[in-house]
Amino acid sequence: MNVTVNRDRLAQHFTNLCEIDSPSRYESNVCQYLRSCFETLGANEIAEDNSSEKTGSNCNNIIVRFNGDGNWENGIFFSTHMDTVEPATGIQVHREGDIFTSKGDTILGGDDKTGIAALIELVSLLRETGETHCPIEFVFTTCEEIGLLGAKHLDASLIKSKIGYALDSAGINNVVVAAPAANKLKIIVKGMAAHAGFNPEDGINALQIAAEAITKTPLGRLDHETTSNFGVMKAGLAQNIVPALVTIEGEVRSHDGEKLKKYTEMIRQIFEETVKNHPQQQPHLGVPSSQLEIVNDYPAMNLKKNDLVIQKVLAASEIAGIPQNMVIGGGGSDANIFNGFGLPTAILACGMNKVHTLQEYADLNDLETITRLLYAIVTLQDS
Repeated sequence: MNVTVNRDRLAQHFTNLCEIDSPSRYESNVCQYLRSCFETLGANEIAEDNSSEKTGSNCNNIIVRFNGDGNWENGIFFSTHMDTVEPATGIQVHREGDIFTSKGDTILGGDDKTGIAALIELVSLLRETGETHCPIEFVFTTCEEIGLLGAKHLDASLIKSKIGYALDSAGINNVVVAAPAANKLKIIVKGMAAHAGFNPEDGINALQIAAEAITKTPLGRLDHETTSNFGVMKAGLAQNIVPALVTIEGEVRSHDGEKLKKYTEMIRQIFEETVKNHPQQQPHLGVPSSQLEIVNDYPAMNLKKNDLVIQKVLAASEIAGIPQNMVIGGGGSDANIFNGFGLPTAILACGMNKVHTLQEYADLNDLETITRLLYAIVTLQDS
């Protein structure tokens, strides 16, 4: 398949998007840019939900539709998120040859504006070539970077297509077919406050208990399918007060649901046993306690090679001459949520690199490649 991407136009849209501030919950300016672009390109419908009531964003998720031509049995949706991580205020894009970076002490914003720019160029190409294509939907979500909130509160009934692709992975020419489920953990250890100099024996040091439990807890890569981590700990009020309260925030991720339950329960038991066995100098003062709060953060995704969503992208990649690698991911994305809605969704690498860092960059050649792959996907006739 020989389609010529307009590289200057693609680069301009990418630059424009990156230079629009859109940290999580402040995506409205990007949303307006997209509305303007797709209205100009003749979108058949631009719908929105009421997700902002739950996410706290200054705009809703939007769904942009383009009707198909000819006898197409299946439509396809593509998902990207409009928000970026911080620092993301006042981004200035620097281009040297085909490489885009940030000029200053900010991220670039390629996560996820590489994917968004490719979708704009895709429709521009379809309009120019007049090529017949399947029904297309673009799902633009908010607040992905702060817990997939936009996708979690999306009105999934607004999506008419049965399969989709999330453009949200680093590198290029990769199809992510599996990603773990995750439990978000909050552990509260309670002791008893006392003056650390006058009467420390009257206190119960919650920080000491928590530290002992943490040293017993398996962290990092637990097996080839499972990881765990404690990322945040808050404790105490002052250096001269025996800390009475410690809060620990962490997670467990696994591709195996039973392992997810097993390791989450293991953490609970470790803290409970540590509390139970903590020696008390003054039992009459009370005993320490621990509490584990669990939030099922997102479900696993596990696609097979014979699933339509995978067969479609592999067939399109062959036609376009852009071979794809099937890979297993370790993170969560909007695709996990869509799969949980019963909408098979694979993740496509779309040219972002070193995301969430000040060294982030994007290569125009990669943006051109993902655009060509998208064009092949939507113009590939149903078999």
